[in-house]
Amino acid sequence: MEKPLDKLFDKFLQGQSIFRNRHALRPTFVPDELPYRDEQMSRIASILGPALRGAPPSNILCYGKTGTGKTVVAKYVLKALVSKANESGVRPPLSAFVNCRIVGTNYRVLRSLCEQIGARMPDGSEVPFTGLPTDEIRKVLKTKLDSEENILVVVLDEVDSLLKRDVSQGNDILYGLTRMNGELTRSRISIIGISNDLKFKEMLDPRVLSSLGEEEVVFPPYNAVELRGILEQRVSLAFNDGVIADEGVINLVGALAAQEHGDARRALDLLRTAGELAERRGDDKVTQEHVREAQKILERDSVTEAIKTLPMQSKAVLFAVYALTKRGKRDIFTGECFNVYTEVARALSLDTLTQRRVSDLISELDMLGLINTTVISKGRYGRTKKIRLAVGKKQIGEVFRDDPRLGRIIDDILE
Repeated sequence: MEKPLDKLFDKFLQGQSIFRNRHALRPTFVPDELPYRDEQMSRIASILGPALRGAPPSNILCYGKTGTGKTVVAKYVLKALVSKANESGVRPPLSAFVNCRIVGTNYRVLRSLCEQIGARMPDGSEVPFTGLPTDEIRKVLKTKLDSEENILVVVLDEVDSLLKRDVSQGNDILYGLTRMNGELTRSRISIIGISNDLKFKEMLDPRVLSSLGEEEVVFPPYNAVELRGILEQRVSLAFNDGVIADEGVINLVGALAAQEHGDARRALDLLRTAGELAERRGDDKVTQEHVREAQKILERDSVTEAIKTLPMQSKAVLFAVYALTKRGKRDIFTGECFNVYTEVARALSLDTLTQRRVSDLISELDMLGLINTTVISKGRYGRTKKIRLAVGKKQIGEVFRDDPRLGRIIDDILE
């Protein structure tokens, strides 16, 4: 008797494959050629070039919105730099890549660097995930670097998330890394900071800013023509011949991504998800219908991700709006939101922010598209904001129930 899942798996084994290399549509993929970023590549290469002579390069800050090629360009140039060093018979620089959204504490950043350059404890064991004093793990890293003459180029991707999570701790992490050069005798560290937030520098401590922001490289959004060129390049790498039904598919993906301010990552995600939908259904071509359905899936996923990665104070404010909506309130005013927020903050053992600061967080949630606000004038009594949820109650409720802290209080607040 055939097992229930056999039929499903047989469909994948027997059907024509949609993808030649689906990894080519992932954000982590670095192609052999990077179109439309020659200026930024040349600038970063000229700054990193001194490493080929054993001289430490300046630190670099790369700015630009999500999906403008910052991370892939940094990886591309570093790969080319190491390749050139090996080809020329000179000592290649060490490199390390840290995603600060995932690795968000001083200990974890230092441990990630140790792991990537092969630094080990004095007894030869790996650096443990937790348990060591931060000074000890710094010593392990410095000992490894100073064992020979090394230049370590550290890419800190989404570096702004370190400060958004905790400004003080974020500045401490960055200050510690930039200060390490003064503690090394034979080696040097250079940092490439990558930020999606153009106002990121405003959060930096002046001491960090003076050393971290030695050079700046700005990445403008891709226009519609450039997005189309990127998509055509990746389609040839990712899909088998004849899989894309017609030119309208690429045009639609490009048009939808152009609405997102030239986000190439969004365009590639959309194309990959459309291909996966076609594959699951056993279709042999990717059509515009697949693209439109993929867009709905990605929009739902992006809302969930946006809520999960909010700081806890912002989550508490959004939770207050959600709770009032669940209680039947259609139009919510700032004062009502603040009253429920204070209730949520107490339940979570958070410091209660002022009403002015909560109003600022409401504006930030509006910019993220999680709520909609309208400013209403009350004449001599000032102004207030009318707030409504911009996402479905069911979806936002599921995210909150899965949250380790909010999930414990959700039923009490909603009573």
